[in-house]
Amino acid sequence: MTEIRNYTMNFGPQHPAAHGVLRLVLEMDGEVVQRVDPHIGLLHRATEKLAETKPYNHSIGYMDRLDYLSMMCNEHGYVRAIEKLLGVEPPIRAQYIRVLFDEITRILNHLVFLGTHGLDIGAMTVFLYTFREREDLLDCYEAVSGARMHANYYRPGGVYRDLPDRMPLNEPSKWHGEKATAKRNANRLGSLLDFIEDFAERFPGCVDDYETLLTDNRIWKQRTVGIGVVSPERALQLGFTGPMLRGSGVEWDLRKKQPYEVYDRMNFDIPVGANGDSYDRYLVRVEEMRQSARIIKQCIRWLRDNPGTVMLGDHKITPPSREEMKEDMESLIHHFKLFSEGYSVPEGEVYAAIEAPKGEFGVYMISDGANKPYRVKIRPPAFVHLSSMDEMCRGHMLADVVAVIGTLDIVFGEVDR
Repeated sequence: MTEIRNYTMNFGPQHPAAHGVLRLVLEMDGEVVQRVDPHIGLLHRATEKLAETKPYNHSIGYMDRLDYLSMMCNEHGYVRAIEKLLGVEPPIRAQYIRVLFDEITRILNHLVFLGTHGLDIGAMTVFLYTFREREDLLDCYEAVSGARMHANYYRPGGVYRDLPDRMPLNEPSKWHGEKATAKRNANRLGSLLDFIEDFAERFPGCVDDYETLLTDNRIWKQRTVGIGVVSPERALQLGFTGPMLRGSGVEWDLRKKQPYEVYDRMNFDIPVGANGDSYDRYLVRVEEMRQSARIIKQCIRWLRDNPGTVMLGDHKITPPSREEMKEDMESLIHHFKLFSEGYSVPEGEVYAAIEAPKGEFGVYMISDGANKPYRVKIRPPAFVHLSSMDEMCRGHMLADVVAVIGTLDIVFGEVDR
């Protein structure tokens, strides 16, 4: 009979299923995991410290690079903390635009989760499906901010600019002729709102396609059902938030329980799981995408009927328009002072949290009255979830470690921050 030896092995940090530079030290008994020791710190970029060395409005772009799949949601948490310290509230139209793009970002995040989680476990096709829809939403990012990922769109006091009246059109190329390009541009002939509305109408059908590929797939269920089970009580003790907590059956969502912006005006449901395993967490995220499409439609209806300003008029906090800046000396001075020195914020401390796609993203900020924060502490959801790796993997097989990493939906920018 072959003797099975206990041994220690490295998983990562170059492993493609480690979702970044995660190094796991695994203590194995044959193929069975005895202990998991996650090692982090290989991507450390000192985001918190950098934010303490710069004026408040200079660090918004750093937030995009934390969880780089939930870009605008990260900005939202940071900007809300500044607004709480300043005691200001953005115009109502800006709040609707923020909710609209928060939900677009939630879908963006979950599409990558679904595609890469499937790829890790061996389902290759769904990756091609999810990234097809992701391209449309990245075009929405680009239309409002000029960037496909690191948008820097939310600002204290509102958003950078209003939604554009038209979408950029695709041009013919050696890969797409005139006829194919006309077909690709069919839903781009109107405004950005028209384009997003077209997406929100057809997206639930796309989610049905993903479910056809996975939900009742025998191999998918063998790889996820009963894997990484966490009870509701234990999920709360471990500090889980977002789909990780709701997958364990706890109905907790900051958009409902502690509403911010205009979420209290939105009609949507909170999906919850029953068994707390990887399969339930997959189902929760799939249903969240459908609920996000519902919220997007509600935002579009309101934004169509209610034009208005998207930025506060106080130029001590928000920049004047480009036209004003180029024609009025005082506006030019405001613009220069804002983007060189920023503004001083009243003394105090504040914690602002939002329901990011991965869970509760919080920013704790202390102001000493200067133009840069005295202390910035970011509470990222993935960092907390990663601490449960050992508990979730014990007793499972080595192949199940990959499934557990996928179901945690970790991104290393915010783990190492």
